[in-house]
Amino acid sequence: MVEPSFGRLDLLYEENTLVDQSNIVDLKSQVAQDSAAAFDATLRQGAQRLLQAAIEAEVADYIDRHQHLRDPHTRHRLVVRNGTLPQRHIQTGLGDIAVQQPRVRDHRPGHKFSSKILPPYMRRSPSIEALIPWLYLKGVSTNDFPDALKAILGEQAAGLSPSTIARLKRVWEDEYNDWTHRSLSGKRYVYWWVDGIHFKVRLTDERPCLLVIMGTLPNGAKELVAMHDGERESKQSWLELLRDLKRRGLRDGPELCTGDGALGFWAALREVFPKAREQRCWVHKTANVLDKLPKKVQPHAKKLIHEMYMAKTKADALAAYDEFFKLYEAKYAKACACLAQDKDALFAFYDFPAEHWVHIRTTNPIESAFGTVRHRTRQTKGSGARTAGLTMAFKLAREAEKHWRSLNGSALLPKVIAGVEFEDGIEIKTA
Repeated sequence: MVEPSFGRLDLLYEENTLVDQSNIVDLKSQVAQDSAAAFDATLRQGAQRLLQAAIEAEVADYIDRHQHLRDPHTRHRLVVRNGTLPQRHIQTGLGDIAVQQPRVRDHRPGHKFSSKILPPYMRRSPSIEALIPWLYLKGVSTNDFPDALKAILGEQAAGLSPSTIARLKRVWEDEYNDWTHRSLSGKRYVYWWVDGIHFKVRLTDERPCLLVIMGTLPNGAKELVAMHDGERESKQSWLELLRDLKRRGLRDGPELCTGDGALGFWAALREVFPKAREQRCWVHKTANVLDKLPKKVQPHAKKLIHEMYMAKTKADALAAYDEFFKLYEAKYAKACACLAQDKDALFAFYDFPAEHWVHIRTTNPIESAFGTVRHRTRQTKGSGARTAGLTMAFKLAREAEKHWRSLNGSALLPKVIAGVEFEDGIEIKTA
């Protein structure tokens, strides 16, 4: 009998009614495994062709742009192709992909070709699992996925049908559901960064807000703590999130939370984790204050604000703060009122290790981590359904989480948990 293809397997079962059922089960399993392997191989080949073609095109473009440059004595070209570099293997979500980069000889002093597509020390690429959520949040509909993936991975990638994408989305929705119900018993976070990310839903008039918390573990690693569907300014939405964390076993809140001043989060935090200290984001505060000043004074005002949060001591920071009020309070009362609104919370970071200041005085860790999600969800079409949008944002965030950088001075985090006091970033030694 001719070995069956995967597509005719069910028909085969109907035609061969005398075949032993255990053999059918084994055959199903074997065909499924072989098909999965073939599918992965097809994707790898498509990605390899795309990457190799892109590298070749990049080199060709570089050489073409400099083909007019000649050595004044020999008249030879200064920028030429010179064979190929040794083959490299790039680790991807599809497995290892072998590429061979053209070598470029640039004879100009101080010039050297460096590929932007394949940097010299790149050994890993973003996981292919991030590709589908990325396309979805960009506004690509399920029915358009085959064409989009075909353009990215090559002709044979068109086999990723809408039904396959739909199944993947259901799997990821289950992953998101499991993740939001995971146990947090034994978890301890030193710092939190919080934010609310709005995104549009293409099929409705809704504009959901993803309430996000990123946390630092005692070893300095950052991880995603929570992603919750809610309202950014709503205390109730944040209360639901924080109480859920506590219900799942999170006994202690963080030592310090960083966020902007507009969140309903702060009122909820004081109710659920009252011992946690608050740090307002200096980037958000700077933007809010400058928005209330005329453009002609903004550069100097920005310089003074910069001196406040970059000062080596809290005393120096407060001196810059007072100087700001002396200069601007009479004429620009609204800007000064905005700055004064969160005074204590703006300078809280001075009571923590100086090594941590770069991380905790702004929401940059969470802003940069969710930059991809925030950018993709701002596309004109948005994502197709609220649940799917949340799921895809979650999937992208989990992929990004694998590359989040640990905190500087991680060895000091246990001291922060233990309640060791710091003044101007320096540990206060007890006699």
